[in-house]
Amino acid sequence: MSTIESSNPKLVQIQSRQSRIEEYHRLRDKIAEASRQQQGGPKQYWRSLEELADTEEFRAYVYNEFPEQAAEWNDPVGRRRFLKLMGASLALAGVSACAYQPRELIVPYVNQPEEEVPGKPLFFATATPFGGFGLLVKTNEGRPTKIEGNPMHPASMGATDVFAQASILNLYDPDRSRNVLDRGDIGSWSKFLGTARTALEGQRGNGGAGLRILTETINSPTLIAQLKGLLTEFPAAKWIQYDPASRDNANLGAVQAFGTPVNTVYRFDQARVVLAVDSDFLQCGGGNLRYARDFIAGRRVEGERREMNRLYAIESTPTNTGAKADHRLSMRPSEVEAFMRTLAAQLGGAAAGGATYTGNAQFVTALVRDLQLPENRGRSIVIVGDEASPTVHALGHAINAALGNVPATVFYTDTVEMVVDQGAMMRELVREMSAGAVEVLLIVGGNPVYNAPADLNFGDALLRLSETPNKLTAHLSSHEDETSLLCRWHIPESHYLEAWSDTRAYDGTAAIIQPLIEPLYGTTKSAHE
Repeated sequence: MSTIESSNPKLVQIQSRQSRIEEYHRLRDKIAEASRQQQGGPKQYWRSLEELADTEEFRAYVYNEFPEQAAEWNDPVGRRRFLKLMGASLALAGVSACAYQPRELIVPYVNQPEEEVPGKPLFFATATPFGGFGLLVKTNEGRPTKIEGNPMHPASMGATDVFAQASILNLYDPDRSRNVLDRGDIGSWSKFLGTARTALEGQRGNGGAGLRILTETINSPTLIAQLKGLLTEFPAAKWIQYDPASRDNANLGAVQAFGTPVNTVYRFDQARVVLAVDSDFLQCGGGNLRYARDFIAGRRVEGERREMNRLYAIESTPTNTGAKADHRLSMRPSEVEAFMRTLAAQLGGAAAGGATYTGNAQFVTALVRDLQLPENRGRSIVIVGDEASPTVHALGHAINAALGNVPATVFYTDTVEMVVDQGAMMRELVREMSAGAVEVLLIVGGNPVYNAPADLNFGDALLRLSETPNKLTAHLSSHEDETSLLCRWHIPESHYLEAWSDTRAYDGTAAIIQPLIEPLYGTTKSAHE
């Protein structure tokens, strides 16, 4: 069992890479066995994968946390004993101040920046790569301390979500990766560059036929241009994008309706009636900040407004949006398409073939009547969630057109990201890895070993590729996760507040991501680097 010292001499990685890989396989097998055992039996609930797998480590943790037959200490503490304990603790507290502290160099400003006043915060505009909306970041003495929305950015209008608020914690996370790792041992950036250059030079003869690049969905124009430039240099290489929650169904539905993928943008501030079909638009999606702001503004009865908008929710899973709906109808996922076909037929939209909905007829009648009111013509929205089938998305487009909502409350733009069938590309990548066609695999961000579908066995294919001689696998990420463990190389990633970049929001608005602080660790790199 090897030990690996980190950049902090007090921290020692005790567990070897091989033992961690064995632990990964053991946990995976136990989870698969537990899943097979409960098929056809009573429902079981668990709070973590470790609890489901019922590993020895988890049982030991539970025992130490909640020991069985543990006696409660009911010995009362008298006044004299309390004073003795307090006196001893105060005496020991004074002893701790006598310890020798390591020497630290404090460097003052030679020429203090004019705008830098101790105790007075500064605010800088930037953007988040997750959703692309604008941010205002509060800094104190050069360190980011608080993240808020940028009121001048059209995608956020000053709002922000919990993910942006919490992203600053990742910047100061003590568990962030700090070192380049080569098979679990500390390496160097220069050594990785040498290995990568050698591997890429070996691909020039066949045009990069063995080169694969796996990324998350990218909305950075600069990074997209860089990847396209690399594909131009290696025309036979392939770029795969994968997110566990992708917009594949929405894009396929747009192709069914229009013949080409489009980006749908909604204007909730102009809508009097909203129908959400398996859509949690107030909480999820790239435009949820602006959509929530505009929708809630329509709920306020003030000024000349004498009535608020109405929200109908059709959903198979409870959501925050459904909880706020004036009228909510729950149904099975298999019934959603039939409901949309019935609704489209009654509204005059295209609904050829397929089953019809025979459930709550009173709800459907009231919804159709509300949507067809003359004052609601062109002032309604039918929004479909990303998880719905492509056919449901196509029916949503047809209903919006039949109600005259385009372009008053619904309009279409070019897609923000590159549209690909992510699920199909991921399956093809695993097949090529298993067949030995992949020689160089560069994974930029994400954690596909953890969140890829289990039946793909991506982790097993990646481990075999990493252990094959003369083949290269590398993973860029902020933490050493499951994917980093199974790759040969792990490269620590810079936080978005530490690096330059750019991004685009749900409506196509472009924004610059500017760094607010020097990288806390000199070994981290951004995706552009």
